[in-house]
Order: sequence, then C-alpha cells, then structure tokens
Amino acid sequence: MERKESPIIKDKLPPRLACLEELAYNFWWSWHRSARDLFKQLDRTLWATTRHNPVRILLETPQQNLERLTHDPSFLRDYDAVIRELRQEIQNGDAWYKQTYPELYHSPIAYFSAEFGLHTSLPIYSGGLGVLSGDHTKEASDLGLPFVAVGFLYEQGYFRQRLDHSGWQEAIYPPLNPKEVALRQITAEDDACGAILVDVGDRTICLQLWEALVGRARLYLIDAGVEENAPWDRQLTARLYGGDHEMRIQQEILLGIGGVRVLRALGIEPQVWHINEGHSAFMVLERMREYAAQGMGFDEAQRRVRASTVFTTHTPVPAGHDAFDFGLIDKYFRDFWPQLGLDRDEFLALGSYDAGHYPAFNMTKLALMMSDHTNGVSELHGQISRRMWRTLWPDRPVKDVPIGSVTNGVHLSSWTGAAMHRLYRRYVSPDWVQRQDDPMLWSRIDEIPDSELWEAHVYLKRKMFSTIRERARQDWINRATPPEQLLASGIFLDPDALVVGFARRFATYKRANLIFQDVERLLRLVHDPYRPIQFIFAGKAHPADDPGKLTLQQIYNYTRDPRFGGRIALVEDYDMHIARYLVQGVDVWLNTPRRPNEASGTSGMKAAFNGVLNLSILDGWWAEAYNGRNGWAIHPETETDGMLDQDQADAGALYNVLEEQVVPLYYQRDRDYVPRGWVAMMRESIRTVGPSFSTRRMVKEYTERYYVPALKASMALKSKARPAMEAVEAPAGN
Repeated sequence: MERKESPIIKDKLPPRLACLEELAYNFWWSWHRSARDLFKQLDRTLWATTRHNPVRILLETPQQNLERLTHDPSFLRDYDAVIRELRQEIQNGDAWYKQTYPELYHSPIAYFSAEFGLHTSLPIYSGGLGVLSGDHTKEASDLGLPFVAVGFLYEQGYFRQRLDHSGWQEAIYPPLNPKEVALRQITAEDDACGAILVDVGDRTICLQLWEALVGRARLYLIDAGVEENAPWDRQLTARLYGGDHEMRIQQEILLGIGGVRVLRALGIEPQVWHINEGHSAFMVLERMREYAAQGMGFDEAQRRVRASTVFTTHTPVPAGHDAFDFGLIDKYFRDFWPQLGLDRDEFLALGSYDAGHYPAFNMTKLALMMSDHTNGVSELHGQISRRMWRTLWPDRPVKDVPIGSVTNGVHLSSWTGAAMHRLYRRYVSPDWVQRQDDPMLWSRIDEIPDSELWEAHVYLKRKMFSTIRERARQDWINRATPPEQLLASGIFLDPDALVVGFARRFATYKRANLIFQDVERLLRLVHDPYRPIQFIFAGKAHPADDPGKLTLQQIYNYTRDPRFGGRIALVEDYDMHIARYLVQGVDVWLNTPRRPNEASGTSGMKAAFNGVLNLSILDGWWAEAYNGRNGWAIHPETETDGMLDQDQADAGALYNVLEEQVVPLYYQRDRDYVPRGWVAMMRESIRTVGPSFSTRRMVKEYTERYYVPALKASMALKSKARPAMEAVEAPAGN
C-alpha cells in the first residue's frame, strides 16, 4: 500500500522550502510552538482565517510570497531549526520508551477509539473522549511508544452548532475536504477500494484508508465513502454518533472488525490492543476469528486475546454503555459465530447483560470479559465501575473486581497559553516540557513574581475577549446576525471583572443551569457595583438530546434578559479552537455535574495549568486533585435523595462559595492592583495539577501498569505455544 502525495503543494513550493510539506502533513506542528510560529510567518492573516491549518495556508499562500521567503535569512534560520527539530524527534533516539524498554520497542501498541481530537482542522471529535484520544496519541509520540491508532474519517464530522433566533440549537454538517487537511490517502495498486472488505450483515463494505501523522505516532482513519459502496453504506462513516441503533452496530463492526483488518493490510502486527471505550470492542471477536482460522481452539484463542487487550471504560452510568438487541446480533453475526466454533447461545453469552430493563448484547461487558487489563478514568470512577460491574465476578468482593483506574490527563504542550509557556521556560526550567511530570520541578513556580504571573493571566484573558468579539463581528458580517442575538455572544462583558467559565457538552447531568436556581441571588452577584461577576457558557447538546437543547435555550434566553445587563454570555459552536481561549482566559472554571456522573473530566485540568482556578463539585478528577488551597469545592450542607432537592442544595453551596470566598479573593488588590491571595492560589493550582494530571504521567502509567504487562503476558503465551506447535508440525520419525 502507498500514500498519495499532494502534487499541488509539492509543485508550488520552492525547492528551498520543500520541507514545509513534510511539516504541514504531520500534526506535530499543532503542539510545537516553533512550528506554529513558522506558519504564522508565512501569512498571519491566513493563519487566523484558516483557524491555524497549515495545509490550507500552503494551498492559499501566493507563490510569489513563498519565493520571497527563500531570500529572508530570518525565516530560513527558523525554518531550518524547525525541520531539524522535527526530524530529530521522529528519529526517536533518546525517547523515554526506547530508553526504558528497549527490548519492547518493536512491539506495536494499537489504540482504537471512535473519535480523535487532534486539531480543529480535523473535526472528527465531539468532546472529551475525542480530545483525550488525541492527547493520548500526541503523548505516545512524545514518549516514543510504538503507537498506532485507528478511528473513522467522518466526512461531515460531528456538527457545527448554530442557534436560531429563539436559542434552539441547529446542527449543520459541512463536508470535510480531506485534501485541505493534514491527511494522506493510502491506496493499494491492485484494488481501487484499498483491499479492505468487511461483511456487515448480508453485504460487503469496501473501505478506503487515510493516514494522519502525529509526530512519531500514526493514526489510520477508516472511510466507507467510496463509489463501490451503496449510497446508504457510504453514510456509515459520514457522521459521528449519528443514526439509530442499527447504524451504530454497523459502525462498530467497521471500527472493531474493520480496524483489525486495516492493520493487517498495512502489515502492522500489534502486540497490545487498547480499546478506548466500548465502541470498538468487536475487535476482540475478529482477533479470535483469526486464531480459529489457524486451527486454535476457542479457549486458547480467548486466553491469547485477553492477555494482550487493554480496555478503558469512560461511562459511570449504566444507560451510557452501548447495548444491542439480540435481534440485531442475530442479523449481523449469524454467519460469524460458527467461525469461532460457537453456537448462538455461547456467542450471545459473551456480551449478554441486563442493565435494568432487559438482557442485551452489551459492548462494555464484551470488552471487560475479553480483557485482562481494564480501568476507569479516575479513582472515583474506578470505584463506581467496580460496583457497577460486580455481578460479572459474583464470587469476589467489590474491592477485588479487576477494574483499576488511570486518571485522565491533558497534553500540556497543546493546551498551555503562550504567555504561561514563556514564564515556565524562564522561571521553572527551559526544558519544563520534557520534565513536566516531575513534582519537584514545579516547586520553582514560587520564583515567578506575582506581578508577572498575574500579567500573563491578564494577557490571556484579554486575548480571549478579543477572540469572542471578533467571532461576533464576523457572525454579524457573514450571517447578518440580528443585534439582539449579538447580545448573547459576550460583546458587553467587562475584561476587568471576574469571569466564570462553563464550557462542556450540554448533557443534563452536567447542570449548566445550576447557577440559575436562584435568579435573584444571582442578580445580586452580577450587579454588585464594586465586585461584579460574569459568566461565559459554551457547549453543544447532542443532536438527539432535546433536554440538553432546552437547557442550552434556557441559558441563551438569560443572555438576552435585560436584568442581567449583558453579564451572561453564550459562545456559539464550541470546539477545540475556542476551547483553547476559554481554558486560558477565564478566571474561574466552573463544573457542576451530579456526583458521581462525571467519570473524569479534563477541561478543568487544562484551565488549572493556565492559572485558571477550578470551582467544582467533588467528582471525577477534582475529587482527587482538590487540596483546599488550589481552588474551591462545592460542598452542599446536606446530601439528599431527590435530584431536584440535590440541585437546590448544590446551588446554595455554589452561591455561598462565590459570595464568601471567590469574589472577595479576586477583588482584594494591593497598591499595584495585583490580587496577591488569588495569585497564591493560582500558583498552588499549577504546582499540584501540572505534574499529576498531564498525559505524560497518564501514558507512563498506562505503559507501566498495562501495556508492558500485556506485552510480556502475550509474548509468554506465544513462547509456550511455539514448542507445542513445532511438535505438531514435525515430520513423523524425526
């Protein structure tokens, strides 16, 4: 199989700048500041209007401008340095994994996920799960793991959010042009559709394949949008989380079974297989089918698959796990289970689980029972998962249920604002990125002068306001947005006043509207003449989630309510691009889920490392991060059984914290107008969150606790089986 090049860019670039194509087609640029600065130098306006997409910049920059840069010594010096840095890193000579596990370096690790958030230019993510997958892949590259990832190329992505005049969310699906993104199509000379075929029920789906380079790592994206497929089959990879249960099972067959075949077609033989959430769990069935085709019995095939499989669950609510009616399983797997040597009942037993309504084929159960290495995504979520799935191990106490936990982290190089990055390089260490998971390193945070730390935050805050207002201006120009709708966008917000941010998926359990439980009390906070408070909201509701849309509409109506005087804002079309400005620019990051429904959460980690303080329910990651000095916890005075009563109790605790702690501390300034107490809390937040909640710590933990044990167990099983196989195959008489 071969990768298609981009002849338009290749022919356009002057020979002296030919390596710009190599750089643009590797998402490495997305988390290396020197590479991003280089593309800014090409054309700062295009950098902004393309939303930081180097491929489009190269396509749209006039050739004479590129020729001019070949005579610019300053640009050429930066260009040579960036290309040298990229190639040195790709060579991987001194990466952590290769230095720590040299004997395992050539044993690939495959990571399957339904979504990946690498960059805004590749919109194949919906939220936290996808951004985590993207951050995991970037960190695997940084650490030098032999890492390959598998997902979907969604031609219409998740969706772009538009709010109508009433605030009701509309979903728009603009097509993605792969030729304008850092993707290469992989083709097979002997087969127009890439030679990857997957049976889905009574028909065969033909798949084409795209490759995204992510530093040292590789991400392979499955695409059914080829002419050989029927129009309805091309839709299987068109949208993220679209369609009904039947479309979902077809998609998961393509991801799990098709994903295994993709790697086989590429000649990649993973030694560890990581299922990130249950969407790709059918992978284990395909791998057992391969063993069965080699003559191996089911029990031995299962043992092999279990030993080499890692499964991460992200969902603490039983209803959130994918489960399919047995009728759908019959329809799509009736010809599959005989290949495993199983009958129907034996096959259904692999995933049969009753979550409280009726038995169905549960993807999480399948993954749990076919993985020797399983985990939740925070300490609290691990506890919840052990209780939730304890019936699968009825002979064990809950504490011994074999589901561990690896708390999520964030890729600091991707999410740290430029102003904070400069401070860390100057005062913490020039190589802080390489040493970011060393807690001792962050004791140097005290060396940053209060005034400089505060000035960096103020700079990022004003940059956020500038971005919000420019978006509003562009909407007014491009969409003729009525003036009353512009009120919702934040154009009346005061950059000097306290800003609380709430940005995440608008699921009802996240309670975006909790702060509006007592409107009169909130109005007093908002209109305090000396210490006002403001709120910025952002996020999408799932297209099929009408209660989530109603919550969004409710907040939109508050933004236009004259009683709030423009101090409530709702930023439309939340994505990774605007997320960077929000997690870097607000003063307080608010999180109000119904405990214990937040498996982990990562947006607050991003905010904390940028000096933004967290105000959160003690759920997910914050339950283990909060120490009383690095932010605030929302402690209700009473725990209630009813949701409405608990909402009122949590809202009361939230108002108390804002009135008694957050607002006074923010506005307590010295003669230099620096809030010294606030800055001290910023410092503590950075010191405690940075090393402990980064993907550097997370991926090392996965490696040491799961990947390496899985590699060694898999290798041990194969070495035990080899003498037996050789004895069977030896000619008679030898």
